[in-house]
Amino acid sequence: MGSNLVMALSKEHTIYGLDIISPEKEGVKFTFSWDFLGPEGGIPEMDAIIHLAGKAHDTKNQADADTYFKVNRDLTIKIFDYFCEHPQCKKFVFFSTAKAAADKVEGVLTEDVVPAPVGPYGESKIAAEQYILNRMKSSPEAFEGRGVYIFRPCMIHGPGNKGNLNLLYNIVKRGIPWPLGAFENRRTFTSVENVCFAVNGVLTGDVPSGIYNVVDDEAFSTNELIEEICKSLGKKPHIWKLPKGLMNTVAKIGGKLHLPLNPERLRKLTENYISSNAKIKKALGVDRMPVDAKSGLKKTLESFAQSADA
Repeated sequence: MGSNLVMALSKEHTIYGLDIISPEKEGVKFTFSWDFLGPEGGIPEMDAIIHLAGKAHDTKNQADADTYFKVNRDLTIKIFDYFCEHPQCKKFVFFSTAKAAADKVEGVLTEDVVPAPVGPYGESKIAAEQYILNRMKSSPEAFEGRGVYIFRPCMIHGPGNKGNLNLLYNIVKRGIPWPLGAFENRRTFTSVENVCFAVNGVLTGDVPSGIYNVVDDEAFSTNELIEEICKSLGKKPHIWKLPKGLMNTVAKIGGKLHLPLNPERLRKLTENYISSNAKIKKALGVDRMPVDAKSGLKKTLESFAQSADA
């Protein structure tokens, strides 16, 4: 996400980075270490902070809960406190996750849902959200003329993508039949171009502070994803509708043997999870996001092919 955001914003903005390492990166003027957030400072004055750093969802379930909270909650607290202490900085964008709102979705997920995360990933993200919101509520005068935005994207994909979409792509590329065709599901994804559009929109526009779902307009089923991947590879889709009970058993065995298909991955690949983007579109004054879901997916799949050829 960071690399794509730098590419999108660096044409019109001066960007500084903050990371555990300080590599030279095209589009980033300089990357500071976390120590610069301390009392001695050293970071130049800025107009906005975009907080992307976080501990991603571990589908292998090997990370301990404390790690999630140290990164997703405590680091967010440190960065948001820095923002609060520098009133010349007018905008703050925090990348949370749809999983902070709900682990499972019945119907369509909106921003006004009562959060019910399950597991340390979503729980640590909602803890960070609550800190931000509580601090804003306790001293509203400190945020007058400033914008604070909590983004809840579903799975983000684009060039440089890592995660379950890569796993799915490689399975199809190898000609392995897709055995989960019996699972009928619909879920929204988030094209990286639409995320960049939303970030630029809140940075440059007069958008009210708040929580915003950031997702594509259309939803896909996993079977439709398979068909799009096959289309990009010039292959005929092989979708098997094996019994759901059988595949659940296979996933349980895979979890015990640390194989690619485990219960968590099976759930993520086959669950219904539709998130509404009506609020962010209204705030940005658009009827549709700039990149439709199919076009965004096509760009991601093309980047996979280019990476394989490199």
